[in-house]
Amino acid sequence: MSGSWVRIAAGVLAAIIVAVIGVQVSGTFQGSVDEATGGNTSVANAFMLVLAIALLIGFVVYAAVEYAQTGALRSISSQFDTRTIVLMPIAIAINIVLGQTVSAALKIPVYLDSIGTILVGALAGPIPGLLTGLLANLIWTFVLAGTPLGSPYAWPFAIVAAEIGLLAGIFGRLGFFRPRPNTPTPQLVVGTVVALAVLAALAYWGILPAYTKGVTFFGDLSGVDPFFVLMAYVIAAVLVIAAIGLVVILFTRRDLGVAYVVVGGAICGVISAIISAPISAVFFGGVTGSGTDFLVAAFQQAGSSLSESVLQQGLISDPIDKTITYIVVFVLLRTLSRRFTARFPQGEQAVGLVGA
Repeated sequence: MSGSWVRIAAGVLAAIIVAVIGVQVSGTFQGSVDEATGGNTSVANAFMLVLAIALLIGFVVYAAVEYAQTGALRSISSQFDTRTIVLMPIAIAINIVLGQTVSAALKIPVYLDSIGTILVGALAGPIPGLLTGLLANLIWTFVLAGTPLGSPYAWPFAIVAAEIGLLAGIFGRLGFFRPRPNTPTPQLVVGTVVALAVLAALAYWGILPAYTKGVTFFGDLSGVDPFFVLMAYVIAAVLVIAAIGLVVILFTRRDLGVAYVVVGGAICGVISAIISAPISAVFFGGVTGSGTDFLVAAFQQAGSSLSESVLQQGLISDPIDKTITYIVVFVLLRTLSRRFTARFPQGEQAVGLVGA
């Protein structure tokens, strides 16, 4: 086993041990839903605190093993430079503003609260991506509490945000976000078919059922803060531009990279759904104040249990959300200066200067 895998295994094992001990010490979290409010935010926050401490201990063990092996922390320090540190708070702000806008003003079964996290992960690496997601949800719940931008549901799902950033960093390192222009026709046709099949499946299983149940892109905006109304229209415009940009990239540049980001987004969404479903079911009874709550209720009315309904909802909403987000980040990376993006730790993979 290589040195890198040894420290990864040590960090993961340490995190699991700490998480198990933390859950045991804190007592059981089962049956913690408050019937009066539909959830138990305080217990959910405590559970996420245990997981956050486990992640921290796992990271410390990883760093200690690497230092023992190499006498340095190059795999960690190489992911953080001045540009990454500057980008992270900007990305956190993007996550919170877009996520809160979708929750407050839009009525669609997606979240759009991880664009900044995925951007940092793609450009800087798995650890900055993970940290961006974790800090965004921490700030969203506790720092912005009592403001129009605050959300009590963000921190309990911070482990999902961390996973999204970690996976974006891994996909960025593997070159999922880099362009692949002038792809030979046979490969382009296969990639296009795969991407269209994924998008069609997501639309058929997620978007069309939502609209047949009366859900529209915009919710009732009469009582919504004007800031969120404005941001809702901005988000709508960005999604349209991203869709147009995707078509342009695919057909004029013959860029197979489109297929990679669609598949990568779908994979990220499935993993996110599997992680988030137990949290939503156990602590909130499937009701988290987002535009996806109606899907949980619909599945329950169709005869599914709460746990099954939440997982079914997640397997619809999360792949759609992450695929849209990956597409937006992919298009955004194509619009940024190659010289600018290449200066980030993983920028060369993102813009295609390596691994082509």
